[in-house]
Formats: sequence, C-alpha cells, structure tokens
Amino acid sequence: MTGKHKNVGVLLSGRGSNMMALVEASRAPDCPYEVVLVASDKPDAPGLTWAKDQSIACWSLSPKGIGKPAYEAALDAALRGANVETIALAGYMRLLSDDFVARWSGRIINIHPSLLPKYKGLDTHARAIAAKDAVAGCSVHVVTEELDGGEVLGQAEVPILPGDTAETLATRVLAAEHRLYPQILAAFAAR
Repeated sequence: MTGKHKNVGVLLSGRGSNMMALVEASRAPDCPYEVVLVASDKPDAPGLTWAKDQSIACWSLSPKGIGKPAYEAALDAALRGANVETIALAGYMRLLSDDFVARWSGRIINIHPSLLPKYKGLDTHARAIAAKDAVAGCSVHVVTEELDGGEVLGQAEVPILPGDTAETLATRVLAAEHRLYPQILAAFAAR
C-alpha cells in the first residue's frame, strides 16, 4: 500500500465476516487504512484461517487459565508489535477491561448490531422485534469504558419485516454492517 494510511488491528471471536469486509475494502487504492494484524481470543476462530490465507499476520490466545490481565497484556504487546494505530472490533465477544480501553483511548471502534443507544449488549435483534420497532440496524461507535456507550460514528437502518425472526433480521443487519463498517473505519482512519 502506498501513501499515508493507518495500521489497523482487527479483533474477532468467530467467522470474521466483518473483518473480511474491512480487508476487502482496504484493497482500494485510496483506502486510508491497512489491516496489519487479525487477533482473536479463540485460537480456532474461522476468521483467523481466512486472514492467514490472505497473508495477514494473525495472533491468538485463549484467556482461559491465564486470566484477563495476562491475556490483555499479551494482546496489547501483539498489537503494539505490529505497529497497530487503530483497533477495530469485529465480532469480538469479550469485554475489554477499563485499563486496556484507557491505554488505547480514542483508538478503538466497534460495530454493534443495533441503532445505539437502543439495545446495548446482546440479543439486540430479538429485543427490537419484541419492542415492535419498525427498524433495526447497526452502529459503529468509539469504544469507551461504558458498554456500547461511546460516540456513534455512523449507523445503517434495516426495516423489520412482518414475520421476521431474530435470525432473519440478523442476516439483513449483517449485510448492512459489511457496507457500513469499511466506510466508517476509512473516515475514522483519515482523521
């Protein structure tokens, strides 16, 4: 990649579909970021396999048995060792400690499957359907010590259709996430 760009580390826990969308978007010649590391708390996360196949550096470690402080110290060292400037959480299902967030203050963003401030945390699609909302969606926000509480950088709405289940709605929201997250990360990286 030529020109000025931000080095991004992507944290994931699963299949990594949002990470894939970020990597694919980073291949555009004018993209202001490059994914230089994919890290996971699950050494068998399918997203790691895809990233390795794309020749992206990967790091993984299970926090089980070593505790959160030791795990986060190792994660921090891996991110800094890869010269990561911005962290993008992409289906990373572990809460980061206040200490970790403070060390990376203003440099971590997350994609969340609701229109924040509605439905922080888990089960967002089922909660939106149960509330009889007309729309659901996704938000990209800056990560702070408050769960899903940082500045919202962008959102995409998805209509809730008659007969929707949490699963059918999740599929459509995920497609919106794949469009929104690369745009917002690019704008964030260009700051």
